[in-house]
Amino acid sequence: MEWLVVVLMSAAIATADEPELKRFEFTEVEMAAPVKIVLYAPDRPTANLAAKAAYAKIGQLCRVFSDYDPESELRRLCSSSPGGVAVPVSDDLWRVLQHAQALSRRSQDAFDVTVGPVVRLWRRARRRQQLPAPELLNPARALVGYRYIRLNDKQRSVELQKPGMRLDLGGIAKGYAGDEALKVLEKAGVKSALIDVGGDIVLGDPPPGSSGWRIGVAPLKADGPASRYLSLANVAIATSGDVWQHVEIDGRRYSHIVDPRTGLGLTDRSSVTVIAPTGMAADGLASAVSVLGPKQGMKLIEATADTAALIINSPNGKTVQTHQSNRWPQQKP
Repeated sequence: MEWLVVVLMSAAIATADEPELKRFEFTEVEMAAPVKIVLYAPDRPTANLAAKAAYAKIGQLCRVFSDYDPESELRRLCSSSPGGVAVPVSDDLWRVLQHAQALSRRSQDAFDVTVGPVVRLWRRARRRQQLPAPELLNPARALVGYRYIRLNDKQRSVELQKPGMRLDLGGIAKGYAGDEALKVLEKAGVKSALIDVGGDIVLGDPPPGSSGWRIGVAPLKADGPASRYLSLANVAIATSGDVWQHVEIDGRRYSHIVDPRTGLGLTDRSSVTVIAPTGMAADGLASAVSVLGPKQGMKLIEATADTAALIINSPNGKTVQTHQSNRWPQQKP
């Protein structure tokens, strides 16, 4: 997910029955990305304890979802292939895979966590600035297909049905981590909070004295100002696109986002911002809509309850087009 510009402005207001809430901000690196937490609490000790617990949860989830850590639960699951072995998984991994499978079906294969073998080739392609060789790409593509994941509801186990499959949760895990971290803050008594996990933002209650968090939507250019501002609370917002991660090979620009259906990096410049009830939903939908493109992507958004999207794209690299779903909120000054 790409960065969203976040602007936080509010006054701390207390009633006669409530302590004054003060603003506290924290930043740590988790899940290989900066994680920013902004929260309102009555005092520094309360804020510190709540933030520490939230970061601990995100760190624990990194050990579940990481594609880089050979000891992560995800990598251990992938190592079970071949063999057709059904592997019991944690509640966190189960929920994410369930959601991913449902989104794969709804997006007509545009979102697919089995794309891992192809993603690995494109990571190397970006480093070397060379397209993946067909003799490597074709076998990797043969391993892609969410239908090769079998979920057993009763046992909460997962079976990978093709030897060599590798799952990549990069398009969904950060949003889920934000959801879970927000739950930790709420249990600690902190309800007014913002969690930004590498650009996937999950929002709790608004700051005291405000109707919402003021969020600036990412532009199509990396050095550009926010394209617009929104006031949001108790939702999540995520942006997917090639603003920060892309490579130019033989004069053509390829995104880090790979189309699972073709095995190729996207070539249309775009920034897709999705607002949804949860971080996991916003994260996954932003990835799926990026692959689907404006026409089919907006159909998916309009068919998804309590969800909105904004697409800014430039198919030819010159003309900029803006597409807005029916539920997209009004811009705030």
